[in-house]
Amino acid sequence: MGNKDILNIALADDDIDDRMLFKEAIEEIGIKTNLLLFNNGQELMDHLNIPSIILPNLIFLDLNMPVKNGMQCLTEIRKNPKFKDISIAIYSTSSSEKDIENTFVNGANIYLNKPNNFSKLQESVERVLHLDWQYHTSNLNKDNFLFRL
Repeated sequence: MGNKDILNIALADDDIDDRMLFKEAIEEIGIKTNLLLFNNGQELMDHLNIPSIILPNLIFLDLNMPVKNGMQCLTEIRKNPKFKDISIAIYSTSSSEKDIENTFVNGANIYLNKPNNFSKLQESVERVLHLDWQYHTSNLNKDNFLFRL
């Protein structure tokens, strides 16, 4: 897990505005984080596959991205034992049952709809960061998978 005091977080999202808002929200929360931002899933996967990097504790994945989308990243990450300790939050504008079902089945830990304003974004990101992940992942079911404010 590396340094216990710092949460290593990665966000893969092709929308620059969404990345900047997310970064601002994280900075204002007051949890020590090291945030890495990626423009698409391929950039994220290239980074994760660099030997000897500190792996993120938590990855926020947008579903709809060019080059490699969130679902492709999710399945790739879950197939690799090296990444078994990484928690994955799907971070998407989609609220389609099919997307939610598919990401759940493929091993995401939580599904967060992109909030439509900054304070909701901050509140939901803060709640996700404060989750007791060991408890959350051991008791994961469809009811606590979809994260609703």
